[in-house]
Amino acid sequence: MNAVLVVNADLGPLHRVTIQHAIRMLCRRVAEIHEAEPDRVVGVFPMPRVVRLVRYVVTRWRFAAGPTWSRAGVLRRDGRCCAYCGGPADTVDHILPRSRGGRNTWRNTTAACYPCNQQKGDRTPAKAGMPLRREPIVPSWAALAGR
Repeated sequence: MNAVLVVNADLGPLHRVTIQHAIRMLCRRVAEIHEAEPDRVVGVFPMPRVVRLVRYVVTRWRFAAGPTWSRAGVLRRDGRCCAYCGGPADTVDHILPRSRGGRNTWRNTTAACYPCNQQKGDRTPAKAGMPLRREPIVPSWAALAGR
């Protein structure tokens, strides 16, 4: 086992760290061993499986807002499926084109195949006569993680 689970002071899971990082946390006394490997030691410490933080870390920021926009995130959100024809998508299309003030936001971008993206060009879907098959949404963290 090469990763150690770090849990908050209230035992809520936070993330995983390397064994070396966990030992440094123990030495700095920011964490305590919550669960350890039986009969294995690293220096003076039992081999940790789970370390618990001594002080509670506020994590509201992780769930308050959705993830930041990214090209890969748009393709993942849309399942690499073109919003215009339903075929496999490999590009990101701006619903309101950037030349007309469109921005890189979750609600203004969608996955599109190259031919549809070229056909739509510098127009809105209505002007191009290409209705969207689905409205773009702001995904949750869980949706992007594939859970």
